[in-house]
Amino acid sequence: MTRSAFRTPRFAALGLALALAAAGVQAAAPQVKTQAPGYYRMMLGDFEITALNDGTIDLPVDQLMDKAKPGTVVKALQKSYLKPPVETSINAYLINTGTKLVLIDTGANGAFGPTTGKLLANLKAAGYQPEQVDEVYITHLHPDHAMGLVQDGKAVFPNAVVRMDQHDADFWLNADNAAKDPAHKDFFGAAATALKPYQDAGKLKPFNGETELVPGIRTHAAFGHTPGHTVYLVESQGQKLAVWGDLMHVAAVQFPDPTVTISFDTDSKQAMPQRQKAYADAAKNGYWVAIAHVSFPGLGHVAADGKGYRWVPANYSIKP
Repeated sequence: MTRSAFRTPRFAALGLALALAAAGVQAAAPQVKTQAPGYYRMMLGDFEITALNDGTIDLPVDQLMDKAKPGTVVKALQKSYLKPPVETSINAYLINTGTKLVLIDTGANGAFGPTTGKLLANLKAAGYQPEQVDEVYITHLHPDHAMGLVQDGKAVFPNAVVRMDQHDADFWLNADNAAKDPAHKDFFGAAATALKPYQDAGKLKPFNGETELVPGIRTHAAFGHTPGHTVYLVESQGQKLAVWGDLMHVAAVQFPDPTVTISFDTDSKQAMPQRQKAYADAAKNGYWVAIAHVSFPGLGHVAADGKGYRWVPANYSIKP
């Protein structure tokens, strides 16, 4: 065999493999088993939108979905390669208008176990500090949207004004309502805990009706899921984003059939038409939608699909 034969790629690779083996180098590295930081950014006109993930929670949606015919929930999930319980995202949205930093919803702060409570770390990973947040808007006072306001009884966002619809504040902070609804007593206690430091500091400022809170962000009443459930409409340079809160819980089920409600609704008869109107309007007008419980980052569009709708997630982009 000639000397040149040992210079071929095959023999070179063999030589490298023998050298690594002799050095004790192993082929397999330890598995890391963690995700990257949960934030995703997009521009909406002049506004910077940052989706923040608080984690996930396993929901037995086959037991929670109301107004669905027996077996249809599981069948709908199977079409999306899912089965109950469904690992469900908890998303929040940070809007930098250039003059105000506004956070819409705050996550659960671990109230639903160790797979939640990631929002603050992801906010920091995204390049912001909680002290920079000027305003916090709550879609509704369920724990997975509001408990991130506090940690160890102290305000997580010490310089922020906290706002939600007055109907939600009145309902969830009313001890008489808590006594009438023992099944959700923890929800009432969580709301009081989340809001207390902001109340004490004079920074809790509920609003009434549809109003512009800061230039480019206004409220839209979507009552039913809770008495004051609110959609926040964000607009800049002719572009629009609707932050839906809990108008959607299970995309694989509710987009094809918007009549399906969930047992978390305070008033499902009122919530159902709000969902139907929101889906229809988003599909007709083609604006962006941000959804708390659709797979992170929960940003995308709604398209008509037969008698129902389908979700079109945002096309991934690294462009500023």
